[in-house]
Amino acid sequence: MSFTVIVPARLASTRLPNKPLADIEGLPMIVRVAQRAAQSRASRVVVASDAPEVLQACAAHGIEAVLTRADHVSGSDRLAEACELLGLDGQDLVVNVQGDEPLIEPAMIDACAELLRQRPECVMSTVAHGLDDTPEGQAEFANPNVVKVVTDKNGLALYFSRAHIPFWRDGQATGATRARPGSALRHVGLYGYLAGFLRRFPQLEVSPLEQIESLEQLRVLWHGERIAVHLSAERPGPGVDTPEDLERVRAVFRAQAAK
Repeated sequence: MSFTVIVPARLASTRLPNKPLADIEGLPMIVRVAQRAAQSRASRVVVASDAPEVLQACAAHGIEAVLTRADHVSGSDRLAEACELLGLDGQDLVVNVQGDEPLIEPAMIDACAELLRQRPECVMSTVAHGLDDTPEGQAEFANPNVVKVVTDKNGLALYFSRAHIPFWRDGQATGATRARPGSALRHVGLYGYLAGFLRRFPQLEVSPLEQIESLEQLRVLWHGERIAVHLSAERPGPGVDTPEDLERVRAVFRAQAAK
């Protein structure tokens, strides 16, 4: 199996300025992410950024990178331009690894790519894991910052939402936002694409559902395309959205280095 990992990265971040360049035990975060992705079976790992500083950091550590326009409204638009710059064929597989996931599991990247290869009826693949019946799992289910996904019997996405779905009608006695054990899936922001669809995506009409939920993947479903969902038994490593997240990830790397 051959596929390309593209890591979109932009410096603008309201909660953590210059996030891709944040130091994690001696290396910029974007380099940590690319190095982690390179442990997958990807034939190529490329960072796509509108910031020359990011490209310089990548070059200093032997990471391939391309400079994209600064006016992209979404990460998908940046990925589409990167596909053009890299000359990818329409049937080439691309996996989008977020630039703030320095602890992403390489096996999860492989699984996302392999699933799309096995599902020719789909233009995209993604990953989800179950939310358990612990207080932490229930809190994530109720949290609008945690995206949930519901699939059909064939593992195709029916809907993504920030709301607590599926809604457990008979569980209201224990709290309206409570998940029925074994029913809730947390969406992991890892995506596989066919390069041809990725190029076409920015031209698709924006979905009203996408605007309401602020979730780009709803545009795909709204236009009748299919997204295959890999169910992972493992949770992904923590991502970095805030300074507190960054400190947690730094602590993980320190612990790994101490072993």
